[in-house]
Amino acid sequence: MSSSSSSAKLPNVIFVLGGPGAGKGTQCLKIVQNFGYVHLSAGDLLRAERQRPGSKVGEQIEDHIRKGTIVPVEITCSLLENAMIESGKETFLIDGFPRNKDNLDGWNRQMGDKTIVKGVLFFECSEEICVNRCLERGKQSGRSDDNEETLKKRINTYNESTLPIIQYFDKINMVKRIDASKSEEQVYDEVQSALNEIK
Repeated sequence: MSSSSSSAKLPNVIFVLGGPGAGKGTQCLKIVQNFGYVHLSAGDLLRAERQRPGSKVGEQIEDHIRKGTIVPVEITCSLLENAMIESGKETFLIDGFPRNKDNLDGWNRQMGDKTIVKGVLFFECSEEICVNRCLERGKQSGRSDDNEETLKKRINTYNESTLPIIQYFDKINMVKRIDASKSEEQVYDEVQSALNEIK
């Protein structure tokens, strides 16, 4: 590359947060099609790395999952950073991250000066709607975590760990709240308005 790294544009990032079943994935697909953002899911990247034959990082991830411990944020940030570089693009939706304060601190340490966080799309939805959607999804998807018992745990974790992150960004006026209880089309109308304001 001929241009020096200091003159290269930093990638723009929008975090996408909301409870399980709030519709983040569905809306991210629409944003990618219509706005040209690259959609990165921290969970998908971790799963893909685990499947990669001979990956040392994949072995570490597998080890944490087996022990029931949290994958170190440095690994997640490195996977996100590599995915951004490989895409060659400049605008990213990061879905389901940062999930907790440790994630946010790790991101700020590792990625704070390499990216520009433009805002947070927060998909707000009642627990009842989230659970019902996930149970419906589970019938089709076969996702092992779309069952009532696991969902209750996921929602508790979300309430305890992720909501404080949303409150943190809210204090610095970076959160766009989306009423995720509406129909897919109505939710997307709100998403479009929010993204036009974030630009």
